[in-house]
Amino acid sequence: MPRAETAYGHNWAVYKCTSCRLLVLAQSRLGNQGTKELEKVYPDVESVEEDIPERARNYLTQAVGSIHAPDGAAMLAGSAVDAMLKAKGLTEGTVYNRIDQAVQQHILTQEMGAWAHDVRLGSNRPRHADQDDPHVTPQEARQAIEFAKTLGTVLFVLPNRIANRGNGNS
Repeated sequence: MPRAETAYGHNWAVYKCTSCRLLVLAQSRLGNQGTKELEKVYPDVESVEEDIPERARNYLTQAVGSIHAPDGAAMLAGSAVDAMLKAKGLTEGTVYNRIDQAVQQHILTQEMGAWAHDVRLGSNRPRHADQDDPHVTPQEARQAIEFAKTLGTVLFVLPNRIANRGNGNS
């Protein structure tokens, strides 16, 4: 794609995403010896917090990266939720049981438990090729990802930030 440089030392480039085929705009600053340092990408690149345990973070990162395929993204978001519950020590029984145990142990609120069940059911539809409603909409996949990211923040990111407050590691 064409590139444009301005008199102020910025470089702009337009790329086509190989996954979704939409356009991405990148802004970089021209550094010393003509190097280009990436400053901003439009739309923003969605990331997953490092404080989320590796297995759950891996599922969630894949869900974010596959949002163009809603069925797959929803299944991966459901797996991320399950991996987070397992990281909290809830390893027995089914995902259904683990969600209920998390509510009983006050790891999740009642409302978060209800949403976790919605994500679980949404991820089951394509996984089990539901006869009546097998596919997840893009909006449902996005909601499942948002819940998984929020759950990761509540269970892992915020507790880590609180534990590290005042020591410069937040």
